[in-house]
Amino acid sequence: MDYSNKNILVVGLAKTGVACARFLAAKGARVTVTDMRSEAALAGQLAELAKYDIIRELERHDEETFITSDLIVVSPGVPMDLPQLVAAKLAGVEIISEIELAARFIDAPLAAITGTNGKTTTTTILGAIFKHNGYHTFVGGNIGNPLIELAESHQIVDQVVAEISSFQLEWITSFRPTVAALLNLSEDHLDRYPDYQAYIDAKLRIFENQTEEDFAVVNRDDALVWQHAQQLKATLFPFSRKMELDEGIFHKDGVITYRHNGHEECFPTAAIRLQGVHNLENIMAAVACALLLGCRPDETFETILCFEALHHRMEFVREVNGVGYYEDSKATNVGSVEKALESFTDITLIAGGKDKGGSYEPLAPLIAERVRHLILIGEAAERMKQELGSLTDTRLATTLEEAVRLAAEITATGGTVLMSPACSSFDMFKDYEERAQRFIAAVKAL
Repeated sequence: MDYSNKNILVVGLAKTGVACARFLAAKGARVTVTDMRSEAALAGQLAELAKYDIIRELERHDEETFITSDLIVVSPGVPMDLPQLVAAKLAGVEIISEIELAARFIDAPLAAITGTNGKTTTTTILGAIFKHNGYHTFVGGNIGNPLIELAESHQIVDQVVAEISSFQLEWITSFRPTVAALLNLSEDHLDRYPDYQAYIDAKLRIFENQTEEDFAVVNRDDALVWQHAQQLKATLFPFSRKMELDEGIFHKDGVITYRHNGHEECFPTAAIRLQGVHNLENIMAAVACALLLGCRPDETFETILCFEALHHRMEFVREVNGVGYYEDSKATNVGSVEKALESFTDITLIAGGKDKGGSYEPLAPLIAERVRHLILIGEAAERMKQELGSLTDTRLATTLEEAVRLAAEITATGGTVLMSPACSSFDMFKDYEERAQRFIAAVKAL
């Protein structure tokens, strides 16, 4: 790809946009960056671009710049229906995402992981497996470093592992992973997409350019995933914790079994440190991707045995008076909370936050069966109470700290207090990490 002397517009100056602008400027392109924030707000980002001759259009998006560009690279945070992007598309301007740009300059096999939940854990496990197998490995995408930083560095790698969000897939054209995994589908980001199907369609684009030579690792137990998988061109490789598979990877009677082309590998799960049914699925998806891409079973299993939970995903905080406290702040949608509830019984659930527009109804069976007390906080509390409050003892709290103190009062010995919000954090906190730290501090103060 020769971008020298091309007029290229980079929309959005978060970490991804800065990396794209830097990469394209180094390739000799005439780069313009545009962002609605002010120069003062973007001081750090602009400092990273200071040595390049880059035009800045800040606190505005000029339609003229959009429609006269040779190429537009869109950051993941920018919605597809931005009027200037719509105008540029009508004018025939090529519009791509950062992962599309990066993939054009990456030669190594790519394993791409998407899904509503579990992406980060699965991506991190898979990266660790590759490294333990001796491969020079880049791990990034929606976590850590943008993919374009690999292209920019000219680093020689054997394997690339990328967490991929629906936002990143919106403007791809030729992005083609050797192995792509879809972990699960549940309602999320309905504040960004017009409806649930539009979100699903965005996720499915990860498989769009694959052929039968590539693999699609898909969740056999997720009815929506399996339904949509039937239309894929790639070779299907399912994973399941509910059924035995002739071809694929499954869990049964404490053993993960991998079957491919008549070959079988078995991994007993008793000594695995990573707990929770959701992590069993994440492990199977990661092992499937690793073995399909040439990893050795022994080193793969060693990695799994040593892997610890990532922060803010079902993380044990402490035990107080015989009650275990778990922090699951990353559970910002219903599907993630379902997996958390499946992992415990006799639960006091602390939930709520900024409503993301989806229904809470899918939680009803598990709340009725497993949640003894439901404590709700944040903007979504009233709506959650309407949808779920009649199923169990339900209370409202004005702060997270109050919710923790209340949970301590009402949870009997042997029970579990689980903070798994099903909502984003932005009504009360800077981000999910701040929410996690506040919960941990409140539990430690008991």
